Amino acid sequence: PRLLSQFFFADERVTRVVAEINGLDAEQDPQQYLVLLNQLHLSQAHLLAVLERIMEECIPTQRHSRDYLVKFPEELLVDNLGNHMLFAAECLLAGTFLEMEESDGAQLRPQARNLLCSLELVRTVLREQSLSQPNSYPEPVRAVLIQFDRLFAEFELSYVSSLVAVKSPDEIYRQQEIIVLFCETVERALHLGYLTQEMIDGYEPLLMFTIPRLAVISGLLIYPEGPLSLERSPEEMSRVFSPFYNLLKKIRDLLRVLSAEELCLLERSLCTAE
Repeated sequence: PRLLSQFFFADERVTRVVAEINGLDAEQDPQQYLVLLNQLHLSQAHLLAVLERIMEECIPTQRHSRDYLVKFPEELLVDNLGNHMLFAAECLLAGTFLEMEESDGAQLRPQARNLLCSLELVRTVLREQSLSQPNSYPEPVRAVLIQFDRLFAEFELSYVSSLVAVKSPDEIYRQQEIIVLFCETVERALHLGYLTQEMIDGYEPLLMFTIPRLAVISGLLIYPEGPLSLERSPEEMSRVFSPFYNLLKKIRDLLRVLSAEELCLLERSLCTAE
């Protein structure tokens, strides 16, 4: 159950697979080479997972901030992102610039080298610690973990930023505005009896349609200075709503002529119609 013991055996598996790959002629046995590459990928992913747990146990208050992850496109936020970063660093160090321009890859190579050297140091230190005192993390161990955590975060941000357009602070703020709008919409709908707490607790599928519909009305009439504010230009709105700028203006103009009773009837119908 000790994490350092788990790390030792995970590290042994990585070392064994690497040795098999180095001793294999890929041209003579390409099928076995692909099998070993897959084993290496899986064993490295397990090693990083154990290392992540060790850092959470050893340096929980000294971890490098990962706030930058909110800037990443959602499709990149997957469980194996860390392993992909490690593979990318290995490719960069070998001179293979996957998915990016050679000039960008050349700029990232020093960071990749520092990250991989730091990982090797971590592996060495943790192996030694697991064989001597597997129940403790002395200061030298903590120091190498803190350094690795920082270098990993810095490389992750730099690498992803070179591949995709990360969200700007303005975009993140607009996204948070939408979250607030949806929360206030749900609160208002509960207060007015359009929705029930049981529907929310039970993940009623109809809510996927109901809440966005009600949010449009709330954003146009109830909270007109929020993310659906039509006083902004389309470029200043969230990309979720900007393509529908002209349609939203038409909807707002129609809503403004409704009486309170008619608005209530409309909102109730939006909670039931498919």
